[in-house]
Amino acid sequence: MKSRNAWTRILGTAAAAGVLAWAVTAGGQPSEATAIGPVADAGPGFAIEDYNYPNADKILAEQGIVLKRGDGHIVLANCGSEENLLKFLARDRADVCFKVTGDEGFLTLEIKSVHGVRTADSGNTHLAMTAEGDDRVEYDIPAKTWEGVGESVDGREHVLVEIRVTK
Repeated sequence: MKSRNAWTRILGTAAAAGVLAWAVTAGGQPSEATAIGPVADAGPGFAIEDYNYPNADKILAEQGIVLKRGDGHIVLANCGSEENLLKFLARDRADVCFKVTGDEGFLTLEIKSVHGVRTADSGNTHLAMTAEGDDRVEYDIPAKTWEGVGESVDGREHVLVEIRVTK
């Protein structure tokens, strides 16, 4: 038993001496081979969501639709691409459709002369519109409904400025 304790003390002392020798020769600092640099310099930066609609400038130039901000759950779609889209009717332009991709969503935008909407199966739709300047008009429309809004209701030109969908 004494010889076993002696070997344990000898090995422990040798290990401690080795660590001390390494610390003295390395100056207590890691060598260049083991140096740790900041990860942010080598990796991608943080993604910060600003809720701006992607490719909004291109969509404005090609389709004349101002898409501002949203949470990504209401996205522009081709009207004939699939069933169950939000569809807006506007004077002097082709219909504009959106796909709802979540249980709820919002999108701020500008589409002039909107006079009708067909809501999707995705839930209740809340629309905010402006009429001739700053007069704000709002509509709550249930799912799966065709309804007249804006110009078809009071004859004034309306601009669709916000869409909100909730289940």
